[in-house]
Amino acid sequence: MKIATPRLWYVRGATHAPLTRALLRPISWFWAWMTARRIAHGEPTYPGAPVICVGNLTLGGVGKTPVVRELARRLARRGYAVQALSRGHGGRLHGPARVDGVAHSAADVGDEALMLAGDMPMWVARDRRAGALAAAASGADIIIMDDGHQNPTLKKALSLIVVDGETRDDEWPFGDGAVFPCGPMREPLRAGLARADAVVLMMPSDLAEPAAELLALFDAKPILIARLAPAAPPPSGRLLGFAGIGKPWKMERALKAAGCDLADFVPLPDHAPASETTLRRLARRADLLGARLVTSEKDWIRLSPTWRDRVTAWPVCVRFEDEELVDRLVDRALGRA
Repeated sequence: MKIATPRLWYVRGATHAPLTRALLRPISWFWAWMTARRIAHGEPTYPGAPVICVGNLTLGGVGKTPVVRELARRLARRGYAVQALSRGHGGRLHGPARVDGVAHSAADVGDEALMLAGDMPMWVARDRRAGALAAAASGADIIIMDDGHQNPTLKKALSLIVVDGETRDDEWPFGDGAVFPCGPMREPLRAGLARADAVVLMMPSDLAEPAAELLALFDAKPILIARLAPAAPPPSGRLLGFAGIGKPWKMERALKAAGCDLADFVPLPDHAPASETTLRRLARRADLLGARLVTSEKDWIRLSPTWRDRVTAWPVCVRFEDEELVDRLVDRALGRA
């Protein structure tokens, strides 16, 4: 059974649930040790096309997939044949398999892969090396890997890590730095940063500048300031929102910031398809409140055709503040600087 992302993970200071954290700490140490061991013993393969990896250091909720989509759009506009690669989180197919937006469902290939398949050739593979080889063999000039910063099987021309730039109140993108399951980190911060070429700092729309304390963590690495923006105006009228993304409360904030008349918002577990029971409950509550249902694009693509007709998707896109720096980093990685 999946649970929603614990918001306490992102609170600074290890003062919450001290007994639970003490019991989980040995598992965190083991997780960090296993990750470091896997990376240290990896033998990266060049698959026949440069690989740009868009990853992160925490367990989801930072906007990796919209970054992949924007990078692919920019590269395709410059004439590159771009294909994307994902593990297919949440899907049943092991791959390598090229995603078919008609024949495949989110249950087959995962929600994020199904989303990206509408924009570019998309591959899912539990074995990322095999997936990259298949993409290169099918004609990819550049492979963009959605997630995989902790995967050592591919030689990466450019490794970007996406970091949440939201630092309001006691909320901090890395919590107190604890590794899963004590906190949100996939690996210790310094270890993950050391392998990154640049940081994509995803800023909320209502914060003009990143916190100096956060910027100081990244040393001399290039920092790409990016913002998620609505790809379309939000639906009109009264709304009841729900989302099963890494940080569902961020969508709630975004809907309010866009001026929506939000009657209620319901967080769901990340990547988990909403059950028929849950959807019926949401629909009944929306009827009682005189509201329409709205959700993220990732959640919407997991719905059945019947429920897609009853729920409105609110897609977002990424905008980089310094687009020239993005192009310079990519060109340098491709040997064209």
